Amino acid sequence: MSQSSTSLLDELVHWSQETCRQEIKSVLPKLTSFHHQSENWDDYIRVLKVITEMFLPHIELSELETECFSKILPKAVTMFDSMMKEVVDQAGGLSSQNSELCSLLRNILQAMMQVIDVLSTCVRHVGTFEEAPDLETIKSLPTCILKILKETFKHCKDSEMVYCGRMSLVADLLQALFKGAYTLQKALLELLDKMSLNAGASEDEVSDIVSLIHSFLDICFIISNLDMALHANTWKFVIKQSLKYQSLVEEHLHHGDISSSLCDNLLVYVHNCLELVDQMKLSGLQEATQIPEYKLFQKTAKMCRFFANTLIHYIKEFKFFLAKYCSRFHQLFLQIFSKFPPCIGAPTLTSALSEELNAAALVPMDAVLLQLLPLRSFAEIVLQKDLQLSPEHKLPQCLLLVNVLSQLLSQPEEELQLWHTGSQFPEETPRLPLYQAIFTSFRQCLIERKFPVLLPGVMMKGQAQVQVTLHQHVCVHLCASVAALPSKYFSVLEQCLASAVLQSDSQTALLATDVWCFTARYGTAELCLHHVLVIGQLVKLCTAASYQASHLGLLLRRMAFLMMPNHQMELVARFPPSEVENLPVWQQILLRALSQDVRLRVETDIIDLAQKVLSDWERGGHRLGQVDKVNALLSALLAVVRGFSSPDEERVLSTVQLVTQLWLRMSPEQVQTHPVLQSTVQLLLSISAILVKNIEHPVILQALLCVDTVVSQQCAQPQLVLAALEFLSFLGKIFVPPESQNQILPRISSLFGVLLSDTSWLLHHHALEAFSQFAEVTNHEEVISQSLCKEDTKTKVVNYLSKTVNAVEDLESRLQRIKLETAVIEQHNSRLENQKEENSDKETCKTGEDSEPCPKKARQEAGADEYSRYFQTAESALKALQALTEGKNNAAPAPQWLESRLQELQTLITQINTATHTH
Repeated sequence: MSQSSTSLLDELVHWSQETCRQEIKSVLPKLTSFHHQSENWDDYIRVLKVITEMFLPHIELSELETECFSKILPKAVTMFDSMMKEVVDQAGGLSSQNSELCSLLRNILQAMMQVIDVLSTCVRHVGTFEEAPDLETIKSLPTCILKILKETFKHCKDSEMVYCGRMSLVADLLQALFKGAYTLQKALLELLDKMSLNAGASEDEVSDIVSLIHSFLDICFIISNLDMALHANTWKFVIKQSLKYQSLVEEHLHHGDISSSLCDNLLVYVHNCLELVDQMKLSGLQEATQIPEYKLFQKTAKMCRFFANTLIHYIKEFKFFLAKYCSRFHQLFLQIFSKFPPCIGAPTLTSALSEELNAAALVPMDAVLLQLLPLRSFAEIVLQKDLQLSPEHKLPQCLLLVNVLSQLLSQPEEELQLWHTGSQFPEETPRLPLYQAIFTSFRQCLIERKFPVLLPGVMMKGQAQVQVTLHQHVCVHLCASVAALPSKYFSVLEQCLASAVLQSDSQTALLATDVWCFTARYGTAELCLHHVLVIGQLVKLCTAASYQASHLGLLLRRMAFLMMPNHQMELVARFPPSEVENLPVWQQILLRALSQDVRLRVETDIIDLAQKVLSDWERGGHRLGQVDKVNALLSALLAVVRGFSSPDEERVLSTVQLVTQLWLRMSPEQVQTHPVLQSTVQLLLSISAILVKNIEHPVILQALLCVDTVVSQQCAQPQLVLAALEFLSFLGKIFVPPESQNQILPRISSLFGVLLSDTSWLLHHHALEAFSQFAEVTNHEEVISQSLCKEDTKTKVVNYLSKTVNAVEDLESRLQRIKLETAVIEQHNSRLENQKEENSDKETCKTGEDSEPCPKKARQEAGADEYSRYFQTAESALKALQALTEGKNNAAPAPQWLESRLQELQTLITQINTATHTH
């Protein structure tokens, strides 16, 4: 600084305020010039203080920007930046031994504080005017202050890294610097809050306001971990100003940055709360409410509530500008839900801490959801097909969908249409109907269903709220939704229920079955009848052993209980039990669900049909090609037997005669050779178990011989083994006369001995259960001892009967085991559904004459059994053809093409015969 400048400054120090006021026009331009020429920080600050302390109070409001702020404040920012750069450059060498550098840095930090003090003086002066100034009259002030605040807060935030762990040498000044910046920002916020723009503001004024809002948003990013109160107050200002000038700025705001930052801050404070909980757990202080950690937890939870409520308010006011950011809101729901029970990875909190954090973060999410429901883009994100989720987000997705379902109960028609119908046109972004999305999401929560996770149940009739499984939770909300669903959406509901029942996951199908039964009960009797008739037709179309038949059968079985007696009779008329093709329907129904008259009609028809079919089978030479029809009949007959109310009824005796007739036709060698006969034996065993007291002992022996043959050769199907175990357990109820004991009892003990040693955990458990049931009631105690010849088998039986637990599985081990099992189950379900598609292709291949032939299986070496099986099949088919040509069974006249096809068949037989001699 020149000597003349120094002399003038020395003189000005002694001027009075009145002198300053009088001489301002002549002196201020000189001081401004000195200000621009100053390169030394001390000189610059000296000039700056003289201007702001002595002459600023005498400048009119209308002249502040042009005469003062625009001329001195940009240089203030430049000088502050140079000071900050010097500090950063020199701070790495700071140490207690380098006193010179330490003194230099402290002097610079003090100079920076003086710049901030000068700016505070400027803000306070502007605030003294009675009339709130326009932004244009002080435009440079907030702009320059915000630049300096950003640099200051960033420096404080990065101070540990900047000072390389030696921050303690300047900590007092850093604290003072932060405090000064804090005070300056608070004053600036108060000043800006007094200002306002009218609706006719110019584009430049609007641009300035938008710039200010975005600058404060930048500061929010910087101070997020510095001070909670400062962070909250800055955010309040951002939102308040955005709403204050909403009509002017809404099209210019960075809505993505604002909404994303609100979401991120909410998550950060939730995470901080959970970290504090962990700290309290480690210290064993979770129950203490006076410790510092708990006080900090309360403050942090309060910040969670603040950001959640702020997000709600922001979405409410700007929702139609946020459509493109809905994926971030969806992720927020998943991330928040995943941090709370019942999610498996969520921490365990005491009731007090849980209530506070739930109220702060989880409960407000319902209000967030309510604001997002009308947005099509949000629905498209949440309901998208093939949504790829990480394992920890599968349950949160399910919970979110259930929350949507609950919220929709009180929403207008437009929102119901959006969520319930799914995408309707090709040009729409594909989205699932809400019900289908819930079933799909529930299916993906396989680990949570098996663990199982528990949720708060619905409080009813003043009873205490209990914990319920995910299945119960989802089912209750689905049923509540169905009860309030407008009729126009029932077709969509029915499609979703049918789709869920027909997929491979059994528990998802069970959930759909529960909801379907509620729908039938809540609706009219006619609706129930309509559904039963449709389900019955679907059962007829399914392969008997398919999972679809099993799921539909369960649904049909339960729906039969809900039907009116006259409607049950209509079911009988639509699917007469006297016709073989309807047997798949009646084998699924529990006859005790039917009224007395209907039940007697069904029982009589099925038994009469059984007698007819078995007579035809016997007259036809017991052809293997007819065994599937016999098995279908036995499945329906099993349903009849399970419904018998009295063992003395004539129908019981008729059934016993049929069972006896079939057992005597069963050859152990044939059962071993032909898998289809194993299904016959399985059904016969299940029927015989119920009627065992009415069956003669030679028949029981024949049954045991068949089972022994397939079990000893280890070729028995698992279903056959389970039926055999059921039969063996019921044998304990009969007394075997002495003349038959040598033949029957050793086979019982032998079978028990083999089956109790089975390595399959499922069959082994059922064997233990069957053996214990047999042992409880039998009079032949020698069978028990003879079955337990092996010491390890005996030990397992004793442990089972005494309910001894070998090992207790801890939760972590259990979870890991369930995860491994889940992968296997998912692969199994996928394989089942792939087989369904392959079978569908094969059916198409069979039925269309012009269709492509199915791919042939790879040729295998044929053994004697294969020759025998193929020959018997051909022989049976030829005998049936002979019966038709001879006019039996009222057959129609032979078609014209028959003769030429028979000649082709004769040629084929000749070729086979020639090939046999050749080889």
